[in-house]
Amino acid sequence: MSDPISDMLTRIRNGGRALLPAVEMPHSRIKESVARILKSEGYVNDVAVEGEAKKKIKIRLKYEGKKSVIEGLRRISKPGLRKYVGATEIPRVRGGLGVAILSTSEGLLTDSQARRKNLGGELLCHIW
Repeated sequence: MSDPISDMLTRIRNGGRALLPAVEMPHSRIKESVARILKSEGYVNDVAVEGEAKKKIKIRLKYEGKKSVIEGLRRISKPGLRKYVGATEIPRVRGGLGVAILSTSEGLLTDSQARRKNLGGELLCHIW
């Protein structure tokens, strides 16, 4: 697998469209950080890391009736073309209704946290 973050976003997107209660994926620290940001921003119900030797991340999806809370996910910086932004160039997703996730020198941050700390970095994805 050349892009594990894209795989994670695709699993979440497909699980939401299929109205699955939860999705599972192989564990990595960056995927766990992205999942924790999704939980703190209110896009998913719960994030759990399961297993000892072969860890898995289990994400419980959140719904409003028969519709997923997550309307869309888009991977921005890809392995073939990285996208870096400065602190003043961080985009607003859907006019501030969505969230951009950045990889900064202080770890993964949302767009608003990065603006507050005046940090730029690699623009991983947009979620709305």
